[in-house]
Amino acid sequence: MPTEKPSFLLIHGAWHGAFTWRRLAPLLEARGHVVRAYDLPGAGAQAKQPASYLRQPRDNEAFAAEPTLNSGVTQDDRTQAAIAWIEDMHRQTGLPVITVGHSLGGVTLTGVAQARPELVHAAVYLAAYMVPPGQVPAKIRALPSMNGSLVGLLGKGDPLKTGASRIDPRNPDPAYRELLRRAFYGDIDEAALDDELSLLHCDEPVSALTSPSEMTRERFGSVPRHYIRTANDSTMMPAAQDHLISTVDAAMGNATTLHTLSSDHSPHVTQPAALAALLSSIAANV
Repeated sequence: MPTEKPSFLLIHGAWHGAFTWRRLAPLLEARGHVVRAYDLPGAGAQAKQPASYLRQPRDNEAFAAEPTLNSGVTQDDRTQAAIAWIEDMHRQTGLPVITVGHSLGGVTLTGVAQARPELVHAAVYLAAYMVPPGQVPAKIRALPSMNGSLVGLLGKGDPLKTGASRIDPRNPDPAYRELLRRAFYGDIDEAALDDELSLLHCDEPVSALTSPSEMTRERFGSVPRHYIRTANDSTMMPAAQDHLISTVDAAMGNATTLHTLSSDHSPHVTQPAALAALLSSIAANV
């Protein structure tokens, strides 16, 4: 269907892949937008799983200690991949591109907007790590405003030894599954939860959490930015989202446009219609 509306590049968060957008993308397309989503390097179909994760029955001690196979993936790899995707979208469609980063995908979004601001029609952070200049995502997790976040309870093993921020989506323990549900998907039912967990990978490279944010007024600050605040989030706590917004606004000398959804951490999974309407509205007004 011919369209002059802005297109969307959707960038997934930690432990996820392009699959996570499968409910949202058709709704945006039905509104006349071109939509693209890909697996970041070291994620989704590109993620390598440790042998102990795949082996049954599970040796939990081995799983907690085995080094990741994704240690060679850098944040720059991810930023460069996203730049290539946007360039390709411009070549194919000639349309402006709105880039949406969910959760840790916000780090890649920031990298793209800083490196190639002319490619990004608007930067939309969805419950995302919009990390202030010079800071690293791992430190954001330690902020007082992140108190109560469930993400720290999901970790398996020592990241300094394994080289990864590791979770266990295949863990059958009901208490751990409940943590995963509450952390990522709110009130999702059991059948849908099984579908989502079956597609997650267990290792997020440490480099994605330890790369300092590059963000200048002249480049990143020139890109219109929006933040979709998830008010019922148990992973990126609403107070932490507010902190990131105010800190970046002060550093950039201009304001982030704020939107709020009464949702959990993943409204593209649990409230896709509401999110599609909001994103289409943003596209109509940038």
